[in-house]
Amino acid sequence: PVLIVNAQTPSGGSASTEEDKGVAFHPRLLAVADDGSVLSLVQMCVDLNEDSEEAPCATFVNGYTQVYVGANANMTHAFLEETGGQVTSRVEISDEEAAEESIANPREEEAKRPALRDTHFQAIDVHITGDEGSYAGSVMELGGCGRSRIAISTSLLRPGASAAVNGFSLSGGAQRSDMRTNIQHMAQGTISRQEQRNMVGGRSTASFRGRIRVEQSAQQTDSEQLSRTILLSDHARIWATPSLEIIADDVTCTHGATISDLSEEELFYLRSRGLDRTTARNLLMYAFVEEIGSSVDERIAGGFEDENGLRSRVTRRLENLVPQGEKTLVGGEFQSA
Repeated sequence: PVLIVNAQTPSGGSASTEEDKGVAFHPRLLAVADDGSVLSLVQMCVDLNEDSEEAPCATFVNGYTQVYVGANANMTHAFLEETGGQVTSRVEISDEEAAEESIANPREEEAKRPALRDTHFQAIDVHITGDEGSYAGSVMELGGCGRSRIAISTSLLRPGASAAVNGFSLSGGAQRSDMRTNIQHMAQGTISRQEQRNMVGGRSTASFRGRIRVEQSAQQTDSEQLSRTILLSDHARIWATPSLEIIADDVTCTHGATISDLSEEELFYLRSRGLDRTTARNLLMYAFVEEIGSSVDERIAGGFEDENGLRSRVTRRLENLVPQGEKTLVGGEFQSA
């Protein structure tokens, strides 16, 4: 694949030692898949020198990517946001529980985390400008920035164009994350498939707003949209809003959203096979992510034994957020103990 890496150091290259100072980045990328071409493009946003002694400063990243897909072209695109390190685990526990376990208060530790001051905005505009052009995009929001928003807009402008837009958002600690998508059908016989998955833990807040619009000229459109969310904590919050706007009258369109906890039935099955509670939960969490992660180029995803591959990096982040303790039945519903 064509690999583009945006790496930033803790100080962002700033020589200032003042705590109220920050730096801003505005990376831009233009990718064009010409008629009849095949392209695999991977964008990565990562931390550089995580263990350095540089004084960290607040960073604001405002990225913009433009993609054009020509006639009979086939483009695969992955955007991986992994900046900000890892969030503090177990921030959902109360002050009393932290005192009982004789551990530092996780919420106070999370509040001191430098990356909580960071903000990452990313806009991705995709235009399928040729007949039978195909675009498959995967967006994974995995980082530890305090605030993040990724918006991807896909326009199917020519007959027979197709697009698959898959996304995954992971948030924990005290993060605020937002994923927004827009798919616009403007030509006849176009096809789109979208699946968005969110995993929200700690005391974080996440939102997903997905919009599909089918214009009058886009007869015989076939479009599907599904948003699925797992809440890992009783203190986590999610707003999931899939939407359809249909002007044409000869279409096949569906959309839906689900929000749930980790399945107690599936956990019981795994534990009855000898897995401990934490391992069983982590296995279910990874299975939930892998269906999206498997669409990333295999040379980037790597194997489970490759500690530097995407799969291993995702596993480490999930292990950091895996829920602790048992569930208790309160008012007819299971809640974290």
